Amino acid sequence: MISKPPHIALAQTASHTSRPARLALLCLAIGTIFIADTLTDYEIAVAVFYVTTVLIASAFLSVRGVLACSITCCALTVCSVILNDRGAYQAGLINCMLSICAISATTYLALQRSSALQAEQTSRSQLVRLSRVSTLGELATSIAHEVKQPLTGIVASASACRNWLSSDPPNVTRAEQAVARIIADAGRACGIVDRVRKLSKRASPEAEWVDAEILVAEVVSLCRRELDRHDISVITEVIDGPAIVFADVVQIQQVLINLILNALEAMAGTKRPSAMGVTIGIAMQEESAQITIADTGPGIDGNRLDEIFDPFYSSKEDGIGLGLAISRSIIESHGGRIWAKSDLVSGAKFIFTLPARQSGETQTSFQIATSVSRRDSD
Repeated sequence: MISKPPHIALAQTASHTSRPARLALLCLAIGTIFIADTLTDYEIAVAVFYVTTVLIASAFLSVRGVLACSITCCALTVCSVILNDRGAYQAGLINCMLSICAISATTYLALQRSSALQAEQTSRSQLVRLSRVSTLGELATSIAHEVKQPLTGIVASASACRNWLSSDPPNVTRAEQAVARIIADAGRACGIVDRVRKLSKRASPEAEWVDAEILVAEVVSLCRRELDRHDISVITEVIDGPAIVFADVVQIQQVLINLILNALEAMAGTKRPSAMGVTIGIAMQEESAQITIADTGPGIDGNRLDEIFDPFYSSKEDGIGLGLAISRSIIESHGGRIWAKSDLVSGAKFIFTLPARQSGETQTSFQIATSVSRRDSD
């Protein structure tokens, strides 16, 4: 999971560190119910309260843990009937059977709920990945162009190296320079392929501190061919110094690519006399960074600004309406928020925030909470 802002991260850290305490409280609750059930009359079905312990266990224990808790509760219910000698024994047996049925039914429902939540999380992850792969398909031409440039440089440098070595006498110095260019271009090509591979592969989210400007620059590089093809300029503005955001690089790049492509499509369909462009702003705001993607397109109807992030809402004829919905899900999972502003004259703006710190800033409570949370999960 992606770590949240300071107050949420600290709460989650407390949750991780209090696991032994929660387990102790669970055992205490089970013991209290057992004593009360053993000391009261058979006619009083105290054992039915074991269902609450099963529900509590399902909130933080694994499937085996929940089953162990359920079996323990059923066994203690039987033991209470055996040890108790107060009231009508037949009534005690009936209450025992009813309590065991209630515990079993609660266990089944709790496990079904956990299974459904897990399936929902898996489906959401698959949907995010499919959307990412679909976005890469739209960028295929741009990616091919980005890879072709260093490959062309490699071919030219290799040819030059061969010529320098075949001369009489061989010019080793120039040949070495050509080889150095080959290595540099090969590194550029590997970097592009690596970024595409990270965007397309199935991997668990992994947050890290990263310079927002570098993250934006990599996305612009992937989109460069499409932007140039539509004669759209890109300006990146950094306000108040470098912003170091805590985020999953692949997921945030997916959000940026989606927003840039949306801006590109909006401007491509217009015929404005002024130059078309995208402005990407990065600004620090206390413990968060605000990233803005603004275009010079036709803008968005103000009445629809709240609807555009809804699943399956799309203004495109062939759109499926999941891009912005997935983007909102990703940003919110990082503890940020995303919204849109629009001006039918100057275009649309999409703004989102991420947990951040300025470059060189000392360790914050958010960073401490994150490191503690990681140690607990390990």
